[in-house]
Amino acid sequence: MHIPDGYLSPTVVVATYAVALPLWAYGLKKLKKSLNEETLPLIGALSAMSFIIMMVNIPIPGGTSGHAVGAVLIAILFNPWIAFIAVSIVLLIQAVVFGDGGVSTFAANALSMGFVGAFVGYYTFKAFKRFKISPYVAGWAGIVASSFLIAILLGIEPIFWNKDGVPLYFPFGLKTTIFALVGSHMLFFGTVEAIFTGLVYNYIQHKNREEV
Repeated sequence: MHIPDGYLSPTVVVATYAVALPLWAYGLKKLKKSLNEETLPLIGALSAMSFIIMMVNIPIPGGTSGHAVGAVLIAILFNPWIAFIAVSIVLLIQAVVFGDGGVSTFAANALSMGFVGAFVGYYTFKAFKRFKISPYVAGWAGIVASSFLIAILLGIEPIFWNKDGVPLYFPFGLKTTIFALVGSHMLFFGTVEAIFTGLVYNYIQHKNREEV
């Protein structure tokens, strides 16, 4: 689900960075307030887990790929701002060190997988909190929302043509990207994210109850 370099036009790249920069600044302030001896190890462990599961990319039709993220799990255990920053750091490392995703598209990836995924998942969890399935539903909703934003960002790229009428960047339109990305995440990757989020959340809650 990472968008590589060269897939987004400079116009879209600049727009995503313009949106992401103030959100990163505010998120870092929220993160600093939440860090202490108890929260730091768990945030670090969850971020490392997010890093690992995002490295497993499975190709899907339409020229894209998908994977679990882990943003929703961090969001519901702490808050969505911490999840946004944690996932952004993971994405930056993956882009710079491993070439998974791109530097120009870093903001777009962080906004979709970090910001949108975390906040949609967090508020979905709040809405369903009285039900045992709440972390599962939250995980599914978060990653589907992430895939929708990525589908939009990629799907609008064919509006940028060269003089011969050939798309300059990502060549597939919204019909293809929404079907390929959102459809696959609703059916497959959303299920994987739901199971991952629900199982790890319940495990951590169970361990916390045992320690009380």
